[in-house]
Amino acid sequence: MKLKFNGKNQPGFYVEVKREVDHYFKSNNIAKNANGAMVFKTTLFLGLLVSLYVLIVFGGFNIWITFGMAILIGMVQAFIGFNVCHDAIHGSYSSNGKVNKILSYTFNLIGANAYVWKITHNTVHHTFTNIPGHDEDLDVAPGLVRLSKLEKKKPIMKYQHLYAFFLYGLASLSWVFRKDYVKFFQSKIGQTDNTNHPKREYFDLFFFKAVYYTLFIVIPLVVMNIAWWQFLIGFLCMHLAEGFVLGLVFQLAHTVEGIDFPEPDNEGAMEESWAVHQMHTTANFSRKSAIAAFLCGGLNFQVEHHLFANICHIHYPAISNIVERVAKKHGVPYHENITFFDALASHYKTLKRFGREQESELSPSIA
Repeated sequence: MKLKFNGKNQPGFYVEVKREVDHYFKSNNIAKNANGAMVFKTTLFLGLLVSLYVLIVFGGFNIWITFGMAILIGMVQAFIGFNVCHDAIHGSYSSNGKVNKILSYTFNLIGANAYVWKITHNTVHHTFTNIPGHDEDLDVAPGLVRLSKLEKKKPIMKYQHLYAFFLYGLASLSWVFRKDYVKFFQSKIGQTDNTNHPKREYFDLFFFKAVYYTLFIVIPLVVMNIAWWQFLIGFLCMHLAEGFVLGLVFQLAHTVEGIDFPEPDNEGAMEESWAVHQMHTTANFSRKSAIAAFLCGGLNFQVEHHLFANICHIHYPAISNIVERVAKKHGVPYHENITFFDALASHYKTLKRFGREQESELSPSIA
């Protein structure tokens, strides 16, 4: 079923918020793309990745220091995903498409695939946010984690608020060894056609996976003076650290209390316009935290990101006040959790509710 968004509800909201945001950039003579602070972050995180890799593989440190650096490099890879890859793949890092393309390849070098992400995230998730059966971000671990009332409730899901966090840690392992391959060759993602990929993307998928396997598996096993089981523990813990950081940040944007999971009517029509739909299905956290803004790459400003994915995340703290003001003026919700721990607690409660309540018991704010 092809979905249609109703453009009649709050028709002035998106027009006004775009006008106000454009005025902010023009009146302050600011470009919407990366600035000096963004370049600094990019250099820092990519520099940390290279430095840690060299120290781990060639540094000859004792096993415990090496293990600690393995955990740290996993987290750094997540931060690169947030701060560099995410903007580059959205085309918001630079006004130069070639720069965005080059930087998007860093996503491939940390084990994922930029092309697959662009389809699943930019196209599908950003269009059909939190719509069951269409937004596959709701399929965190089918059969184990239930984030949609379309998912059949199983007895084990009663405890998903406890074990889901461990499953989040497996996210990057899934990307590296399974998910990208599955999504690439899947005929549909949600209800979106996923065929006729460019021939170059077939090469890139397998080539960059081979590069990653060589860099992070073959070379360490050959060069490092450690047993295979020590390498395996370090490799798994690196990915658990990366996946845990990735999973927590992304889940706190769309699976918290007060967020909607709307469904289309029998004719495929959504109740709200696309922009207002984003406001009903997305939440911010830690807007006032400089640390969260620095590490999360603007993903703690998901409301602004979903409305303005073409703007570099470095500007989201400034425009968030505009979005909030215009939203309140038009009676449109602006969801946020004040701190990271507020958002984490809200996500925990939402997982618990989805895992314990039957479909008929779910309230409109959750289902």
